[in-house]
Amino acid sequence: MNKKPIIGILGGIASGKSTLAKELENRGCAVIDADAIAKQLLGTDDVKKQIRDQFGSGVFDTAGQVDKAKLADMVFTGRASVEAINAIVHPKVLKRTEELIAQYRNDAAVKAVVLDIPLLLETGWEKRCDKLIFVDCSRSARLERASKKGLFDENQLKKRENFQISLDKKQKIAHYIVDNNKNLSELTKQIGEIFPALIS
Repeated sequence: MNKKPIIGILGGIASGKSTLAKELENRGCAVIDADAIAKQLLGTDDVKKQIRDQFGSGVFDTAGQVDKAKLADMVFTGRASVEAINAIVHPKVLKRTEELIAQYRNDAAVKAVVLDIPLLLETGWEKRCDKLIFVDCSRSARLERASKKGLFDENQLKKRENFQISLDKKQKIAHYIVDNNKNLSELTKQIGEIFPALIS
């Protein structure tokens, strides 16, 4: 059985990485969504206890669940707090990712495994990838998308980006670059052009 390629997605916050992942999924790839895994983990007792110990009860809502907005406000204040939350969540996310990679590689219907991991480069996971795609998108377009979805404003975007590897570096190591400054049909067209090379 030939080894299924692992495709990693790089790009800025709100650049359209998940949109790209969805398009690849539509073409028969299996997508591993690290954000979705992290979200599930935030609901587990073990992770909730570690977060409470580290960040206090103020980041929980009245139902005892982690309030992601409050947690983000507290986390993105300094490197120590970012490292603290990463130490709690990342190992578990990456362990689950490994399990899913093994599962999808044994599935004959899957053409390739796509890693939709926000901090792919920061966690060193680009080394696990056979192909890397960078989603190029201007800062203004990303900000507009993020605020339209009610995710965050310019100040919050800046805060988050301070803790990430520069986009120039991400773009440099990518095998493919797709432009996501226009619309979905334009992005889809570009994916169609590179797809045969991605899964070969």
